[in-house]
Amino acid sequence: MIRKEMFQHEISVLRDTFRRLIRRHAKTNITKLIGKTHPADMAILFRFFTDVEQKTLFNIIMDLEYVADFLTELDEPIILNLMGDEPPQVIAKLFQRLSSNDQAGILAMLPKEKTQSVLDLLNAEKQEEVEEIMSYPDDSAGSIMTTDVFTLHQNTLAHEAIKELQKQEKSEMVFYLYVTNDDERLTGVISLRDLVTTPPETSLVDIMTDNVVSVRPETDQEEAAKIVARYNFLAVPVVGVDGFMLGIVTVDDVVDVIREEATEDFLQMAGAGKDREILLKSSWENAKSRLPWLFASWVGGVLAAFIIGKYEHMLETSVALAAFIPVIIGMGGNIGTQSSTIVVRGIATGRVGEGEELKLIFKEIQVGLILGILYGVLLGCFTFIPLVETTPYLGLIVGLSICSSMLIASCMGTVVPLVLRKINVDPAIATGPFVTTSIDILGVTLYFLIASTITQTL
Repeated sequence: MIRKEMFQHEISVLRDTFRRLIRRHAKTNITKLIGKTHPADMAILFRFFTDVEQKTLFNIIMDLEYVADFLTELDEPIILNLMGDEPPQVIAKLFQRLSSNDQAGILAMLPKEKTQSVLDLLNAEKQEEVEEIMSYPDDSAGSIMTTDVFTLHQNTLAHEAIKELQKQEKSEMVFYLYVTNDDERLTGVISLRDLVTTPPETSLVDIMTDNVVSVRPETDQEEAAKIVARYNFLAVPVVGVDGFMLGIVTVDDVVDVIREEATEDFLQMAGAGKDREILLKSSWENAKSRLPWLFASWVGGVLAAFIIGKYEHMLETSVALAAFIPVIIGMGGNIGTQSSTIVVRGIATGRVGEGEELKLIFKEIQVGLILGILYGVLLGCFTFIPLVETTPYLGLIVGLSICSSMLIASCMGTVVPLVLRKINVDPAIATGPFVTTSIDILGVTLYFLIASTITQTL
């Protein structure tokens, strides 16, 4: 907590300092301060600057080596704001300092006409690399892989491999040495530690691990991230159908993927769309992305109101029944959301595997039953407080209703994400208004059915 407060204070001081220097047009001092500020911190600062301030600072940053690391840290809306009006020639010049996957990532954000104009200005080799990365599906391993990879033949000796490594200044992630055969197909991998601790005359084929864990370029980036996390890799190779190595997905990209996918899942579960940069969007764009999700809640509310209207005669005879409707709906909605969140998170992290569905459903039903009985007893006892005129059986009605509602809610919150996964639909959407709305309708219906049954019977 102390570190967080210190960081926020530092960002605030830096922001005020940059603004003061911009007002004074102190370009030399701004350049010095930029050089002392970490690119990640600078990217955070840009969220607090106006468009004019962003443009002023970016015009200075573009002339620095700093720009490559800075651009990879920026949010998409800010990149579009900074580079949307820049001519293709300026962008192409800027790209000389960026890796192929970073170039492809930025070009994917720009309009198609500008993207093609920038590509035409790149040299043939770089253009081919960027176009290959852009040809892969969005959010795939191929779209985030780095193509600047260093490989050696399997018959290379250890001391020769070390000499070759020392010449590779621009290669990405040389913590692993990838080994190929005569056909240039990937056959093994060696950690840098194993390489430098091996006798100099040892051939790479004798020390490499030939069981290489790899992914295809079309593999979903989330699956690639899971592999890196599961095996604690620093990188995972991307291999084509023919066995040729196309690139690697590095751990820094995996961290970004995990953060983006988690953000997207949380937004979908909350019914706020799936735009990861929603906080940086305008009010209208923000409202537009949430409008369809809230429509489901609106429909559910109308249906619940219709059901309550059908039992208007019952409410007239016992006004106290109406007082407990919000409790029934609220408790059911909460436990349904909890169950859905647990299941969706379990699916995302791989903790809910195939064949474990029934076990998970029964477990959540048991949880719902335990909580339902507990809160049913508590709420039933609450009805004996002489606040309003009640029917003799109100405690029994309310207790059974909340128990039933929580039991069904926990069941639905578990089953719906599992069913969606079976039909290849993203389970994250299950915990939005769809689940809570359906639970509201069922909760109200059960409440009045139980009330009418007990009233007529007893």
